Amino acid sequence: MSHTILITGASSGIGKAAAHHFAAQGWNVIASMRQPEKEHELGQVSNISLARLDVQDPATIASAIAAGIEQFGAIDVLLNNAGFGQYGAFEAIAPAQIQAQFDVNVFGVMNTIRAILPHFRQRRAGLIINVSSGIGRFTLPMLSMYAASKFALEGFSEGLSYELLPLNIGVKIIEPGGVATDFHTRSNELFAPNGGLADYDAYAATAFGVLGAMGQARLSTAEEVAAVIYGAATDGTNTLRYVIAPDIQALFEARTNLPDQEYVNFMRKKFGLEA
Repeated sequence: MSHTILITGASSGIGKAAAHHFAAQGWNVIASMRQPEKEHELGQVSNISLARLDVQDPATIASAIAAGIEQFGAIDVLLNNAGFGQYGAFEAIAPAQIQAQFDVNVFGVMNTIRAILPHFRQRRAGLIINVSSGIGRFTLPMLSMYAASKFALEGFSEGLSYELLPLNIGVKIIEPGGVATDFHTRSNELFAPNGGLADYDAYAATAFGVLGAMGQARLSTAEEVAAVIYGAATDGTNTLRYVIAPDIQALFEARTNLPDQEYVNFMRKKFGLEA
């Protein structure tokens, strides 16, 4: 009997790679996105079904889930992949853009989970996989709003995992570092300049210089992340977090192993600030 996965944000990057990977393993895939009419590749795969789903629109979520259940009989895994990032000093980011960051990265995930939980509870089975980020475990300057959304996602996912485990519903978190997709290009388009806030200019230049150097490290590919997601979906364990971060492994280790203030001092020094 084939398993079925519903993927959000499947039009590009990790979501699209995951759709291909799961389909290649014989899974039925509901590849959802805001504009499925623009997707001409995934629809050519026999066991991939396209669906319109905007995580900010509960009606489209309910419709995609209902259609998937009708077509395949059940949904076994929900992969919450849709999300976006943005750069810039907090004070320079418009409140509406901050709201959008949380609407997609946090509340959108909650919307899809809320919609599918009745199906999972009825079956007493199901798995929720949320794509977070290394930025959900440690934060970096000029990424405070993206980090805040991923920190919120991490806390929500971990707390939810305790609530759902007695119902035989699993929750897992994927934590990539940098991934060689157009995600960062699209995030750069949301860069908030320091216009009118010259006090930030000097430090912003320093911080972005360090971030740029970090970006020269070896990045994961979307296909590598998709393989880890597939492993998480099929390994039969209750493992909560899966780290894929060759480029930021040192930061993960520092966050995990150093006492809190030593870690803060380490990061301050790394980004040109006095410890």
